[in-house]
Amino acid sequence: MDLVLEAADRHLLTPYVYPAGWPEGEPCRQLLSLFVITNLGALALYLLFGTLSFYFIFDHELKKHPQFLENQVSREIAYAVRSLPWISVPTVALFFAEVRGYSKLYDNIEDSPYGWSGVFLSMLSFLFFTDMGIYWIHRGLHHKLFYKRFHKPHHLWKIATPFASHAFHPVDGFMQSLPYHVYPFLFPLHKVTYLGLYIFVNVWTISIHDGDYRVPRLLRHVINGSAHHTDHHLYFDYNYGQYFTLWDKIGGSYKSPSSFEGKGPHDYLRKLREK
Repeated sequence: MDLVLEAADRHLLTPYVYPAGWPEGEPCRQLLSLFVITNLGALALYLLFGTLSFYFIFDHELKKHPQFLENQVSREIAYAVRSLPWISVPTVALFFAEVRGYSKLYDNIEDSPYGWSGVFLSMLSFLFFTDMGIYWIHRGLHHKLFYKRFHKPHHLWKIATPFASHAFHPVDGFMQSLPYHVYPFLFPLHKVTYLGLYIFVNVWTISIHDGDYRVPRLLRHVINGSAHHTDHHLYFDYNYGQYFTLWDKIGGSYKSPSSFEGKGPHDYLRKLREK
């Protein structure tokens, strides 16, 4: 995040926003800047990719499903917009620690002990590490001690749209993002790669709520796509994973998506039309 902060300072904040006597490296200034940048960035990613997905990928026939709520899209957006600033508070604390040099993020490929191969390996390990972390956190949020208070609001959307992707209770949203933020404090990661992965995970979160259930046949039971996550919203106790089905299979919570078996939301709508 320090790359984004440096760019913001250089092109906008130092010349146009902050007083000349307020140093760029001063902690309060960095915290304030990170809070604004994090909120604007998260909102921009959510609205941009959510809107693109909603209008170009999401099947609007799903809005005719009986479990699609009245005014659902506007309610999803409103819930997400209210939650994002609260989610950003602990997130900014972690970004601040990164900026102050406490993480293992590095600037140059030469700083990696394995060069470019280390960069590619770190991308894979990031995906597998965060997939594992999110699985167990997500599953834990379904425990009766936490579900009703923190995770149930996200399950209000049985037939989700891309805008449901970030419509979490703030505690739920932050906890499920925690593996992304923890990774660079445990393992070396290139700064630009980290920014790219940060964007990727936000887009992926939108994609598993987009109602497009197509997955290459060979990967149907490997990749956790929208079909898998739709069944999670409908049946609760299955398919907790983020990218892969591995941990669901290990944890005994894997369910073959109902849409792959002719029993999904689209099939339900087709049967209603036939009646």
